[in-house]
Amino acid sequence: MARITTSGAVLALALGLAGCGKPAPSASDSGAASPAASASATTAGAKPPAFAQCAACHSVEKGKHGVGPSLAGVFGTKAGDIPGYTFSDAMKGSGLVWDEKTLDTYLTNPMKVVPGTRMTYAGMTDPADRKAVIDYLKTLK
Repeated sequence: MARITTSGAVLALALGLAGCGKPAPSASDSGAASPAASASATTAGAKPPAFAQCAACHSVEKGKHGVGPSLAGVFGTKAGDIPGYTFSDAMKGSGLVWDEKTLDTYLTNPMKVVPGTRMTYAGMTDPADRKAVIDYLKTLK
């Protein structure tokens, strides 16, 4: 096992408690629903299984913020522009607009896309999971 420093252990604990510190296993290695099942669940308006890792920090209720901002109505907005949530300067200054392409890139590796973001999440590696989450985000008003 790798040796962990005290500061590394504290960071690992904080990330674990936030629920956003590691990518979830892909649908193929987690026993989760197949991408087709995720897509059909999204089409029906239900949260896709991959969204569980997002829900650890984000609400889908407008104006109800958690560790992260509410994701209600996020699709199509400018990054850092959700009322009632205090974003990092990095996110506010990113110039991003949350569309399919931007979300796909961001969800792959948030800290690389927006260095200095407070979203300490390693990223969602499975493209089908990202697509299901993005399709679901589009339904949130």
